[in-house]
Amino acid sequence: MCIPSIIDGARAATRRSNPARAVGAGARGHNDRVMDSVQTEIAAAAARMVVEEGLEYGPAKRRAVRQLGLPQRAALPDNDQLEEAVREYIDLFCADTQPRELAALRRHALTWMERLAEFRPHLSGAVWHGTATRLSDIYLVLFCDDPKSAEIALIEHGVDYQVRTATGVQGEPVDTLSLSSVCPGLGEPVGVHLLIHDHDDVRGALKADARGRTPRGNTAAVRTLVAQEPA
Repeated sequence: MCIPSIIDGARAATRRSNPARAVGAGARGHNDRVMDSVQTEIAAAAARMVVEEGLEYGPAKRRAVRQLGLPQRAALPDNDQLEEAVREYIDLFCADTQPRELAALRRHALTWMERLAEFRPHLSGAVWHGTATRLSDIYLVLFCDDPKSAEIALIEHGVDYQVRTATGVQGEPVDTLSLSSVCPGLGEPVGVHLLIHDHDDVRGALKADARGRTPRGNTAAVRTLVAQEPA
């Protein structure tokens, strides 16, 4: 007697005797495909805004939903999916300009990291991950013994800045010193944001993300990237 045949037959009989269950499974599969399609469409629209307008991921996703006429509660793509869409957009439309713009931003980031060396700066965001264009801002995570020390340093050097709030390395809101600085490689000002953290937070700063990547890099790591890129 063939046991698998009996089991397969029982499964088939169950499906025949419970058509509602089969229909329900089919509906769920259809809904999942529709949701995936909507998320892909949102990611593609948002990627264009990120690259062409310099929007951050969150605002770009929300505007894409409105632009596509979707419900406000539409399922949004996660940041990894949007980053992949951004990379695809750059490859298709910006492959001739983006590498040099990225290199210029990384050189400018390195300049600021060397100026702020005492605060253990780490580069994060699009400039670190390689998806930045001339419209992207520079994000530096600082690890300070005294949370006011970086602000005092800016004041002493006559640097104008604004205090804002951004998401820190542990997902918590942190004080951020935002300033404008002319990037020599681009010949125009770019935003530089200094995210203030306690010195002890550095221990978790380099923990790999969900994709196994280092989420930010120290001065030595950025210097290595700069050395590998076009002038």
